[in-house]
Amino acid sequence: MSHLTAAGTVRALGVGAPGYAHPLLAPVEWAELTRPGTPVHWAVLNVSDGPGSRPDPHCLETAGRLRQAGVRVLGHLDLAHGSRPFGELVSGAQRYLDWYRVGGFYLDRCPTDRTDLAGVRRVTTTLSALLGGDAHLVLGQGSHPHPGYAEAADQLVTFSGAWVDYRWSQAAAWTAEYPEGKFAHFVHGVPRTHLDEALRIARWQGAGTIFFTDRPGGGSGQNAPFHSLPGYWDEIVSRIGQGVSE
Repeated sequence: MSHLTAAGTVRALGVGAPGYAHPLLAPVEWAELTRPGTPVHWAVLNVSDGPGSRPDPHCLETAGRLRQAGVRVLGHLDLAHGSRPFGELVSGAQRYLDWYRVGGFYLDRCPTDRTDLAGVRRVTTTLSALLGGDAHLVLGQGSHPHPGYAEAADQLVTFSGAWVDYRWSQAAAWTAEYPEGKFAHFVHGVPRTHLDEALRIARWQGAGTIFFTDRPGGGSGQNAPFHSLPGYWDEIVSRIGQGVSE
């Protein structure tokens, strides 16, 4: 089921950076997000599997530059599939706010089952309140969850994985009830020759935020393939941000 409008056009896509390496290791990557005209929706700041135990001066500087460029900075919080204590999550969120002035949170390894929905809602409601109701919250599930999760956050990552799986993927029927842009897709191993096809799939499935890369999978952590720039970064930037007729 597609998210095409009656006129046959779709909204512009934007980039969501799910978590580059530390600014000392990936200075070019972070700098590219602040380049004028780059359609970045948000970038996830993961200092040390969370906010760390003390402010990191390099991350402080990077977060400040992103805010000045109009990029929303999201703090990375690992829900560990629902096993993280509520108090730990709130404490980490408060440190992100105090030190890095984040504008929201990326809840990595978020549960997908209905039985965990109440606990996730408790977390997202609290995080939103910490930011006075102006938090941008993204659930990093990586697959289609129970439909109830769509009401618990601003965006859901409904695909995170390899191109070989993405090109044959299907959006869950319930996603058609939500506006374009509710969903985010992260895909690794996308060949340059298939970039346009990948963008068409994202638009067809209603994703408003994407990060595609030719980097292979592997490494530690779900977001490891997205720690560096794709080889065709400039091509992505030139293609998205424009309404495309289908």
